[in-house]
Amino acid sequence: MHEFELINQYFSKLSSNNKSSLKLNDDVFFDKKRKLVISVDTYVEGVHFIDFQNPDLVIKKIIRSSISDLICKGVKPKYYFISGSGNKKSFTKKNLKMISKSLYQEQKKYLIDLCGGDTTFSKKLSFTITSVGFSNKIVFRNKAKLNDDIYVTGNLGDSFIGLKVLQKKIKLNKILTNYFKTKYFHPTLYRHFSEKLLLFANTSIDISDGLISDLEKMINKQKLSYKIYLDNIPISHNLKKLIDLKITNKISSITHGDDYQILFTASPLKSRIISKISKSLGIKISKIGKICNHSQKSQIINEKNEKIALKNKGYFHRF
Repeated sequence: MHEFELINQYFSKLSSNNKSSLKLNDDVFFDKKRKLVISVDTYVEGVHFIDFQNPDLVIKKIIRSSISDLICKGVKPKYYFISGSGNKKSFTKKNLKMISKSLYQEQKKYLIDLCGGDTTFSKKLSFTITSVGFSNKIVFRNKAKLNDDIYVTGNLGDSFIGLKVLQKKIKLNKILTNYFKTKYFHPTLYRHFSEKLLLFANTSIDISDGLISDLEKMINKQKLSYKIYLDNIPISHNLKKLIDLKITNKISSITHGDDYQILFTASPLKSRIISKISKSLGIKISKIGKICNHSQKSQIINEKNEKIALKNKGYFHRF
């Protein structure tokens, strides 16, 4: 059973009297009356991060991946709570100083404030981040429209290569090693772009589990399908180098997640405003496909106009 089956089977009914829960099928809790938006994420060593050898980098990554849930909804994060479960090995004075410094740097960068949390002893290291923002409007999941264009911000795939480098499954030169490690630990978020989403996006999600996996989650309650063009999916120059050298391939790199880019759909009539905002903010926004009728099977098309069969759509927590 994967996490969404578990939620639907055992917990969705418990939220049925609370519209703000969004039926537990979105990234956030949204109380429109109180203009309150909340997300909660848990990160476990060995699952969400390899180890704690670089506590400063791990903390930055989990803060960014948490506030990304709000940013992709069109909401600027304002506050966060952090709870940590660990032991003397993980919470040494040196590590705690590094954690504190990283939190301070992220607070300055994303204009957020720490409001509380909890600490407890545990043999297994984990963190839970609660992010809070305020808005009377968000971009929901499952609001895509037939014939919507599908867009994504930034580049995809660099974080996956960074993970492979850290796992010592790929060996690169020093420059490329540092580049991909940085992309893994420091996902690029577009806080100043978040509110612009409300002007044109019909539905949205951040890419944490992989492009295809998150695309399917974004429209999972709708009778719709998608057509994605592999050539249109944006990747960095450095990732293209690795693909040309056959160190990796594009479809594998872009379907493993951890990118935290914003995936959204919009009417073709909004293409001009999206292009204008992209240029004015200096943010790369790529049109990668189309929302189709459910009578057509979802498909990914390669440069030869051939359908690609996927072995792995992305990451799922399985229980």
